[in-house]
Amino acid sequence: MKAKHLIEENNRKREQLTPENEKYYSDMLIYIRLQLTLSEQQSEEVLMEMLDHLLDGQNEGKSARDIFGEDPKQYADEIVLNLPKEKKRNVIPFVSRLVLDLFSWMLMIRGVAILLGSQIKNEAVDSSVYLFSSLLTLSLILGSVAFGVWFIFRTIQRSLFNEHANETKDMVKVGLFGAISMGLIIAPTMLIPEFGPSFHFSWWASILTGCALWVIVFTFKKLEVGLR
Repeated sequence: MKAKHLIEENNRKREQLTPENEKYYSDMLIYIRLQLTLSEQQSEEVLMEMLDHLLDGQNEGKSARDIFGEDPKQYADEIVLNLPKEKKRNVIPFVSRLVLDLFSWMLMIRGVAILLGSQIKNEAVDSSVYLFSSLLTLSLILGSVAFGVWFIFRTIQRSLFNEHANETKDMVKVGLFGAISMGLIIAPTMLIPEFGPSFHFSWWASILTGCALWVIVFTFKKLEVGLR
């Protein structure tokens, strides 16, 4: 069974777990799925085997702690160590899609901002793109997004296997981090002087290019899902 169908089957079967067993198993499931360097196919196969084993034990009156032990993180870590790594040819397209998806939205937002600015001011807004300053701005945004993804993953991992985890507190932390990151991006980009070679890039060209990139990313994503 391919990864997509394993995930769907896993979601269906988890509904049969007791609340206690579901919490125990879900923490291990999220922990393993967050290991993005692991083979998705192999990970989902192991998670399904664990779920089937847990359901069999539950029918016999056993709990997840009876089956997997009192330390679910240690058990999950042992599984992670024995799972094969994802092939680079699968990881690189995944990262490339994320970057292109972000870039497509940036272009569309830029185009809309220039159009609205022109309407508000009743005059043409400079739509020139300065190569070096734009690359610096893009680097800041990509760096902030990469760190943000790491921070969110880290927050989720710290909340797993913790009976005293406070979801509201974690959400506030992530929200504050997002707001601070946005401020740290906007402030430098407003202060970065325009320098380097420049070229005219109109609002409609920006929107069309962003839409085209988004369609390409969406198409490749659908094709990948269909092949799984």
